[in-house]
Amino acid sequence: MNSEVKEIALKITKSIYRKIRSLQSQGINLGRNIGIGADGTPTEYIDKIAEDIAIRYIKKSKIPVNLLSEEVGYIDRDGEYTFVLDPIDGTRNAIRGIPFYSTSLAIGRDTLDSVEYGIVLNIPTGDIFIAEKGHGAYFNNKQIFTPDHPSSSILSSLNLGRNVDDFTLQFVKKDNVRSLGAASLEMSMVAIGAVDFYIMGREYLRVTDIAASTLILREAGGVVRNRRGDELDMPLNLDERTSVVAACNEFLLNKIVSL
Repeated sequence: MNSEVKEIALKITKSIYRKIRSLQSQGINLGRNIGIGADGTPTEYIDKIAEDIAIRYIKKSKIPVNLLSEEVGYIDRDGEYTFVLDPIDGTRNAIRGIPFYSTSLAIGRDTLDSVEYGIVLNIPTGDIFIAEKGHGAYFNNKQIFTPDHPSSSILSSLNLGRNVDDFTLQFVKKDNVRSLGAASLEMSMVAIGAVDFYIMGREYLRVTDIAASTLILREAGGVVRNRRGDELDMPLNLDERTSVVAACNEFLLNKIVSL
């Protein structure tokens, strides 16, 4: 992949990080609702700020790239690549002061499987996950690998609350459970062995939520499928939704989906 395209992606994510942290330090309210996004959900001010930064960089770029984002939808600039952006993953965490939310940005052509580059930046901490297809995954510039064996005391991250389903509920009373509220970060946590698996049992997540973290986890040696155990792929659009089972290795994932 062209290094300039990757550099644009890095500049976008780091600029979003700096802008959000700056506004928060000034005590500015970033949680007000300013409309409905292209995905049909309310757009918060914090999401619009982050997305506007991405649009500005893309419009200034000498290399044409398209943009798919939850708020603005699809911007076609006749580019070879599409930037798949979740400007703020974990918006509710961000506006309630829970320090676990991110910017997720992936670069692909037309499907999830075509994604060649992915970034997930944890805004409260500044920690950054980066992966390039065929070149591994990195956490703060250090290459990462999922463990060959999960912890003897399994720790999972499950999507609970109003989007919970019967499949996910099977795991609520098993081992140790967290529910953290930002899919891109939760999947990235699997990539570094912080949690052993992540489940979104409902057909709920869009490609913007998971494009970058799917590449990160796969390049680290992990496995990402849907709840039926099918290899996960989907088009780069806002129309389709999917369930996700993300695990540190094939054995654990097969054990999960067999239930």
